[in-house]
Amino acid sequence: MSNTTNLRSQLAYQVIQEVQKAVIGKEDRVRKVMMAILSGGHVLLEDIPGVGKTTMALAFSKALSLKEKRLTFTPDVLPADLTGFTMYRKETGEFYFHPGALMCNLFLGDEINRTSPKTQSALLEVMEEGQVSVDGSTYPVPKPFIVIATQNPSGSAGTQLLPESQLDRFCICLRLGYPDMEEEIAILKGRIAQSTIETVRPVLNVTQLLSLQKECQEIFVHDRIYSYIAALVQATRNHELIALGVSPRGTLALTKMAQAGAFLSGRSHVLPEDVQSVFADVCVHRLILNSKARISHVSPLSLLEEILKTTPAPSVRKKTSL
Repeated sequence: MSNTTNLRSQLAYQVIQEVQKAVIGKEDRVRKVMMAILSGGHVLLEDIPGVGKTTMALAFSKALSLKEKRLTFTPDVLPADLTGFTMYRKETGEFYFHPGALMCNLFLGDEINRTSPKTQSALLEVMEEGQVSVDGSTYPVPKPFIVIATQNPSGSAGTQLLPESQLDRFCICLRLGYPDMEEEIAILKGRIAQSTIETVRPVLNVTQLLSLQKECQEIFVHDRIYSYIAALVQATRNHELIALGVSPRGTLALTKMAQAGAFLSGRSHVLPEDVQSVFADVCVHRLILNSKARISHVSPLSLLEEILKTTPAPSVRKKTSL
């Protein structure tokens, strides 16, 4: 990788360091969210309330200088609150478009699984095509456009499952988990002293982020890596305990995440480890297990780990080439 490109990957790492001022610990999760942003994907954070999901999203919006909007998905939220609506202006006798919450660079959807399916479906078009349709007219959202959504664990009060079509549009699904004792003490000290979000400074602007996203797309992927990715995905579709495997959209997300991982590591090409490190995060929310798996209390994560172990990875003779 050239010195110039290596410097740009270091710039992306500076974003991670800034976010970690607000999110104590969780370095691996913060890195993977950054990878998803570099790959142009959306992020689903699934965990119990109060572990820092919203704080992480706000920290990224500040470090990346993104126009951010936030909406809490209560049962009374309407699709028009997201997409916008047209209004009649009496003075001119014309209708005009009033933009909704989605007209931003980074949309933070809190507790996305607490609202109605009708409202959830308002995200389908914009997450895939970067546009919203209102009363027969189409309006593009700003670029880059990233959705970071949080959801409470299934079975929590007032929640309902997201449909498969919605889940498939998220590039990765992460759980933050509880902090350990040292991290929790650091959180207490930091929050008592000042608001940790206030310590995060902007590192990139929108133009720079778009440029980094383009560089990630140009990271070289060898044919053997493509075959490895395809073999992993096929294994999810042919497994005896999986009713619905990873979609082609998931295959593309896995490739882009691997490219972003290579970019952050300062490499111009993808290694098998780049694929392995994100395989579970990209695929875990895309699987539907069959009744036999549910009866046996088998988890999607354990099946993905099994697939990783049983699928041969391509050999790499040199660290600099495939």
